[in-house]
Amino acid sequence: MARAGIRRLSSTSTSFEELSLGPSVIVPPENLMRPSDAHETAAQIEMAKHRLVEREMRDGEVTPPTPPETTVTDQYAFAFDIDGVLIRGGKPIPEAIQAMKVLNGQNEYSVKVPYIFVTNGGGKTEQERCVDLSRQLELEVSPGQFICGHTPMREMVEKYKTVLVIGGEGDKCRTVAEGYGFKDVVIPGDIIKDNTATTPFRKLTDDESNHSRIRNFGETEIEAILVFADSRDWAGDQQIILDLMMSKKGRLGTRSDTFDEGPPLFFAHDDLFWSTSHQLSRLGMGAFRKNVEVTFKAATKKDLKSTAFGKPQIETFQFATRLLKQWRKDVHGIDAPPKTVYFVGDTPESDIRGTNEFSESNLSENQWFSILVRTGVFQKGTKPQFTPNATADNVVEAVKYGIQREVDKTLKASIRQISAQQDAIAEE
Repeated sequence: MARAGIRRLSSTSTSFEELSLGPSVIVPPENLMRPSDAHETAAQIEMAKHRLVEREMRDGEVTPPTPPETTVTDQYAFAFDIDGVLIRGGKPIPEAIQAMKVLNGQNEYSVKVPYIFVTNGGGKTEQERCVDLSRQLELEVSPGQFICGHTPMREMVEKYKTVLVIGGEGDKCRTVAEGYGFKDVVIPGDIIKDNTATTPFRKLTDDESNHSRIRNFGETEIEAILVFADSRDWAGDQQIILDLMMSKKGRLGTRSDTFDEGPPLFFAHDDLFWSTSHQLSRLGMGAFRKNVEVTFKAATKKDLKSTAFGKPQIETFQFATRLLKQWRKDVHGIDAPPKTVYFVGDTPESDIRGTNEFSESNLSENQWFSILVRTGVFQKGTKPQFTPNATADNVVEAVKYGIQREVDKTLKASIRQISAQQDAIAEE
């Protein structure tokens, strides 16, 4: 049954306006009238995400709901990277659809397991990413299940008013930032439109010009630079970033004497490479970040200070833990995250490193168990720089491994309990 308060929207016809109206689950058209096995988890986590955001905005507790009847286990959960694990080059990896079916109860134990998606990919809202994945995997999914690299940036809304947002297609990142609540969002096209000499080798297309806003940047102070998604113009975007980092208090056309007056610089993630349809991994945002840093040092003889979110940064895993904790509290009445979260990724330097370091830190409330798959950046025959807890050929093998590991743990615990009871009886 569909959960009350949740709107079911078609993955082929829903609009951005509809996605912005409240809790929703994106549904393949054939499931619109009849919820699939995936609806329960998607709806539960969507409501948990809204409740978590509401609680954090109020800086305190909100009235807990009455826990619903559920068939989803609370003991463990899965978190997935997307590119290289579920999707490659915009198309589903063959085992991905089956892996989702296994999680939604089509396994030998008939257990349903909760899951979320933690991706460094950006440039779109969580809602848009949700629509894409629903289409690609033919799956009911909710925006609440998505944590993107730039998701934690929404927490900067109250701190910075005028921000420059870099990356993505056209002005999509501006739309994402405004959706988060940023009041005054600038994109590189605005700056080039104001002064065409800013980037000597880049001229705006008619479409880019139409999406760019006119303003006088001689009178504008940029308070922060947010790289939301991969740059489509490394030379032009880097020029604008360096102009601001070397400026006096974020005012274009000025130069600082000390080169330490520029606005803070944030990157949604720090992946050096990522998996695409090309047979070899392609350069990612981490490479762009290093390029900016090297050029800034060559020009100023100073190190550039910047901050990266996404994996492997601990803040991303903390947010995921808070989401799963809210879900477990809402659905099972237990104020603690699932005991184990299995993170399935394809990039040792971000997915595996981040999972391992967070699990071993004193900030983790539970165990995060890393599983590395061979369908993306990491390939068979190579040795990962960061060692996973387990390795699998593909995502369905990773899911089955995690479920079986939990079944074995439960069986061993039962055996120990029976043994302890028998020892107690013997002592009597």
